Amino acid sequence: MTTHTDLDNLGSPHDGGGALFVVDGHGDVLMCTGSVQELTGRPPAEVCGRPVAELLTDPGAWARHLRAPGAAGAECDAELRHRDGTAVPVRLCVQPVTAGGGPPGGLVVTATPRAVAERHREDEALLRALFRQRHVGLAIHDLALETTRFNLVPGVDLPPDVGPRVDPVEWSVEDVLLPKDAAALRAQLRHVAETGEPLVGWVHSARRRGAADVKRLASFSAFRLHGANDRPVGVAVIFTDVTQEYAARQRMELLHAAAERIGRSLDVARVAQELVDVLVSHRFADLAAVDLTHTVLIGQEPGEFRLGAPFRRVAVASSDGSWPPEIHPRGAGFRLRSLESDHLRRGAAVFRSDLTSWREGLAGDVERSRLLLPDAAASFLSVPLIARGLVLGVLLMWRTAGLPPYGLGDAGLAEELASRASLGLDNARRYTREHRTVEALQRSLLPPSITETSGVLTAGSYVPAGTTEAVGGAWFDVIPLSSSRLALVSGDVTGHGLNAAATMGRLRTAVQTLADLDLPPGELLAHMDDLVVRLGDVAPPQGEEDGTARSSAVGATCLYCVYDPVEGRCEMASAGHPPPVYAAPGAPAEVIGLKPGPALGVDSMPFEPVGFEVPPGSVLAFFNEPLISHPDGTAQERLERLCSVLATDPSGTRTPTRTGRAILDELLAEPPGDDVTLLVARLRPLPPGSVATWEFPADPAVVARARTAVESQLQSWDLKHLAFTTELITSELVTNAIRYGGAPVGLRLIRDDTLVCEVSDPSQTQPRLRRARLSDEGGRGLFLVAQLSSRWGSRYTAGGKTIWAEQPLSES
Repeated sequence: MTTHTDLDNLGSPHDGGGALFVVDGHGDVLMCTGSVQELTGRPPAEVCGRPVAELLTDPGAWARHLRAPGAAGAECDAELRHRDGTAVPVRLCVQPVTAGGGPPGGLVVTATPRAVAERHREDEALLRALFRQRHVGLAIHDLALETTRFNLVPGVDLPPDVGPRVDPVEWSVEDVLLPKDAAALRAQLRHVAETGEPLVGWVHSARRRGAADVKRLASFSAFRLHGANDRPVGVAVIFTDVTQEYAARQRMELLHAAAERIGRSLDVARVAQELVDVLVSHRFADLAAVDLTHTVLIGQEPGEFRLGAPFRRVAVASSDGSWPPEIHPRGAGFRLRSLESDHLRRGAAVFRSDLTSWREGLAGDVERSRLLLPDAAASFLSVPLIARGLVLGVLLMWRTAGLPPYGLGDAGLAEELASRASLGLDNARRYTREHRTVEALQRSLLPPSITETSGVLTAGSYVPAGTTEAVGGAWFDVIPLSSSRLALVSGDVTGHGLNAAATMGRLRTAVQTLADLDLPPGELLAHMDDLVVRLGDVAPPQGEEDGTARSSAVGATCLYCVYDPVEGRCEMASAGHPPPVYAAPGAPAEVIGLKPGPALGVDSMPFEPVGFEVPPGSVLAFFNEPLISHPDGTAQERLERLCSVLATDPSGTRTPTRTGRAILDELLAEPPGDDVTLLVARLRPLPPGSVATWEFPADPAVVARARTAVESQLQSWDLKHLAFTTELITSELVTNAIRYGGAPVGLRLIRDDTLVCEVSDPSQTQPRLRRARLSDEGGRGLFLVAQLSSRWGSRYTAGGKTIWAEQPLSES
């Protein structure tokens, strides 16, 4: 008898305690596997030779199900009788054993525990479903990576235009995919086969032969298969086409990146650069550029778009980092012609998937080619940048042959991105307008950058903030005082924007007004402090509930310094402002030992002044806090660097302008985070012989002597044309001092840009100008002085008061 299969090759029917029996035609067990003892508790020797029906709890089941005609391959549930009397649920499967094609000569019966059989049936159903479905690809490879079984060819469910389908019988990775993609996949499968490490969700290009231009992506997962004794037998691969899903994910990633990065800046050029950077970094374009109208760049409201409107290329980006020289670079200006103007006016995206015919049409148009046609470009897409119905500019994008050509879907996505960017650009444009307005206001409120008098040569610098925040309220000032003295001022207002600039203007005006009263530095700052407190108490205007306008005055800082070139002395006080750096000729530069008081409006503490002698040629550098506050070092380190710059001019020949430039170059290697002011002053005395001084007792008889002394001095100065008026002024002032002030009476003439006549007395009573009536015998002295001089006034001194009057030197 020859059997359909040999018993030795059958092995155990299943892993999980199953047994195999060979039964003859009479139903007796001829032989069985050793696993029968595990299943029934009986050794094989006890089972062989017995009727198989005796092994069942229901012997009739054998006759009813397994001996019925056509029972070949029959299955049924039964119960084996265990040696201990218990029932063992199993599933029986019967296969006939034939001899040379004749009638069955026996049976092969497998008995599998029913739970194991159910699990195997589920496994078989799962495998059957996997290999029959067509949505997910499944392939089995042996260890040599030859395909042994599969359910579909990658791309079989794609449209028919992607290429011919390969016969599944002949299918292999190399038969279906392009060589480059097939090699990459085979390398991944080889790694899985050799190491056993699974491959999960590997996304790679899966372009088919015959359709190389059609971009297809597939997601691959693979794991190694193991047989008996856990030996590797092959690799299973699951794959699916994710082209559309990947495109959708890229779209969402691009939109998310655009939302995260575009429009956060308030600088027009930076917003444009953010846009092109996002497009190129996410492979939406190989080349991208933004061209904006001139009005947008300067912050003006865009007008109605017209043919020939001036544009400037403000941002470019390329995938390889280099911009093609054959098209306009960043910063280039040009005017749009009719074709481009029509596209912008319509407000819709324009794309060209193939540039061949376009190149031919523009072959002789050099200007338009420089605008639109890079040599490496294979497709083109342009989108107008429009906000509130007004054209701001245009976004241009190009793809090379490495990316699919632009299509309708790309145009829709680009329009969405352009709409988002246009809002950011318009916000930046409006900010630019406000920024320019505030900066213009700020600069208009500052004095000339260079001032020169007989006693001081100054150079001031204002550096606006390098960030996109608004301009701050820092300022400096040089204020002429009486008797050739000057006030040097440096201040800073908290906050930014129009409110800060306006507050700065108010404070600067207040300082100038108080300076005209010739107040000492400490007293002047006390008055400023009272003013700021009053400003802080004023309720904000209606609709301005945040109080930003008044809050910027409180906390402002100010340093006020008075330089007297006649005495060669400086006196200064500070309200929260850093003290200046001082450099005397031949001596190292140092920070003035001035202890700043509280900021204005913060505390009612006194402002302690400090005074010191200054040799001729000394330099003072006044600055605000942002100059020495920087992440690259401490304030002390930056002060030392500032001192070292001043020390590099021991001879004192460098102008304040060059000194200020050297300081800014040393300390501001990059734009500051807040606005910076720097005032450099070179102090010098009046020329020798420019001052004449006398002292008289309180005797009316000395008035004539004073007039004579003045006349003689003016003759020596070659100012005889001023002798008459000066004698009258001297006579009136000395007479008033003798009558109302007491002795000693001081008289001083100062020849500077003007002629100054000063009379001092020990009285603290200030004179008052009034118009005398016709019947009054006196009261006309100060009125006469005011008529004869161009400017007059009085100031308190430590020993009394001084009344002064100025006259121009010219004869006119």
